[in-house]
Formats: sequence, C-alpha cells, structure tokens
Amino acid sequence: MADKFQLGAQNVIAFIATSDPDRAKKFYRDTLGLGLVSEELPFALVFDVHDVMLRVTIVKKVKPAGYTVFGWQVPKIKPAAKALTKAGVVFERFPGMDQDDLGIWSSPSGAKVAWFKDPDGNTLSISEH
Repeated sequence: MADKFQLGAQNVIAFIATSDPDRAKKFYRDTLGLGLVSEELPFALVFDVHDVMLRVTIVKKVKPAGYTVFGWQVPKIKPAAKALTKAGVVFERFPGMDQDDLGIWSSPSGAKVAWFKDPDGNTLSISEH
C-alpha cells in the first residue's frame, strides 16, 4: 500500500494582507514583537510566530474580512491584554457582547477572547482556553 501524503504533518504558513509594508512592519515587529525574518519586497514581509511563518502579503488594497483572520492562544489573557494595550493596541468592542474593561469576552465554553485590528483593518485575537 502506498504512503498517503498527510498535510497535517507539514508546517503551516499563515497569510495576512497589507497595502503598506512599512506600517505593517512597524506594527507586527515593534508593537506585537514578532521577529522579522525577511523582507521579500515587493511581495511580502516574513515574520516568525513561534516557529510558524507569517507572510504579510503586500497587495494594492486590503479588503478586511468580517471575522478573525489570525489569533494567538495565550496562557493568561489579562496580562497579555494589558501588555498589548501598553504597546498601543486598541481592543475592539462589539455591541451585545459582555466584554470586561480590557475588552475580554468570556465564551459559554469558558474560553476568553479579545480582538484587535492591525493597521489594515484585519481582525486579530488573543485567547485563553
């Protein structure tokens, strides 16, 4: 029997779009603290996110999705939210969602989530599970 190729055993690459690579580089590197691996101009900025490649792809115009496109699972959400706020991140508020003073929502399952946008309007999140 032939071996079946399994994508689940391969490394993943994440993609986020930007129309302004200089602004994106400052946000992802300086505000969020991601390691900039390379600048593959005019195509992408490449960051390391805990051994996952994040390619911030350069496009003419970003059409932000109406949902979260990338997120981080953190061990404790409150200290993470406080640190990101101190770095200049502004957490989103959603009508009808019971979010605390930091913008953290507690889901029925017990997970805690807070959302923020990058400079291009892409929705990112941190969560504690």
